[in-house]
Amino acid sequence: MYNLLVTAIEGAWDQGFYEYDKSRFLEYTNETIASAFKRLSDSHIKNLKSYPCLFAYEGKNSNTRIGCLTSITERGRNLLIEFELEQDVEPIPYSQIQPIATLLDIREWEMNRTHWAVKDEDLFQRLQHQGILEPDKQIKTTKLDRPITEKSPNPKVKKVQGFIGKVLGLEQEDGYEVFYRGHSNKKQYKLEPSLFRKDEKGNYLYKDNEHILYRELLVSNSADFQSDIYTLDRLVRMQHYSLPTRLLDITSNPLIALYFACKSSIDEEGEVIIFSIKREDIKYFDSDLASCIANLARLLQTEKE
Repeated sequence: MYNLLVTAIEGAWDQGFYEYDKSRFLEYTNETIASAFKRLSDSHIKNLKSYPCLFAYEGKNSNTRIGCLTSITERGRNLLIEFELEQDVEPIPYSQIQPIATLLDIREWEMNRTHWAVKDEDLFQRLQHQGILEPDKQIKTTKLDRPITEKSPNPKVKKVQGFIGKVLGLEQEDGYEVFYRGHSNKKQYKLEPSLFRKDEKGNYLYKDNEHILYRELLVSNSADFQSDIYTLDRLVRMQHYSLPTRLLDITSNPLIALYFACKSSIDEEGEVIIFSIKREDIKYFDSDLASCIANLARLLQTEKE
């Protein structure tokens, strides 16, 4: 695993420290890893500091640097990092990185945005195999096991009383709100909105046509949406029409989540997923952030990118 740190500020990686907005942390990171690092415990910080880092600038014309994190500090809505660059490793032009971007899980358009991603790839092995790093080059960073996500281990219950006991026994941290979601088949359902479901070949079923699905339902059932003020209102209603949307239903009532975990697929094992979210990160229906995300449904895929 490795950290990919991207900024638009020229010369930032010469300073030895940098501050990211928390909203940029774990962008372009796969779901399992992002879930593991959602709340930065001491052990998570230790893991992040153990991973090698690729420090880069936005665009594809600058040099990248290899290094490691020496300190990670939460400062309100920001993350302050301190780091060291490997002085024995020369700056690497991004033009040498680009041919193996897919192997390093650097995604299309990713280098156009300031962010901090955590990638499940062996950075040194990839660079050495490509001839970018010498095979015998000694790097200071160490390698620890992948962190355990908050979903594991999963306690199992067979009765409502047992479920209630588990929920009431959970510790709730100050400043956090708890929400729940129920899946009736834990093997079949993923923790993702229906819009992002894929076929057996890994192709998105609906995402590229989101704007068409949105408008077609408005046209065919216009009377049902006349009272809706916000785009989010429409998406909520569309969700109940079974239209694939970018919304994910959660509830503050654990028994409602339990109902959905049990209501179908009786022979399959269901699950209730618990979310613990900082109050300061919770946005309401009329917030700018909620509005921006909801209105993505109205844009062409090329406009979103």
